[in-house]
Amino acid sequence: MSETKIRIRDNGPFLVEGPITLEDADGNSYTIDKPTIALCRCGASENKPFCDGKHKHCGFASEERAETE
Repeated sequence: MSETKIRIRDNGPFLVEGPITLEDADGNSYTIDKPTIALCRCGASENKPFCDGKHKHCGFASEERAETE
């Protein structure tokens, strides 16, 4: 089984790679037939929960970094 990895893109979506199950609040699963999906963080996507690139035009800015000790 492959490892699942989530990458945070600066000023963009969460990129999810690997095997996942994505469910809505009612427990309904999305059909995902891609090795990588992009999940919206800006809230402007017309294809939520998936990213459609609107973050490039809505002024979304976020550059989180994991804290190191």
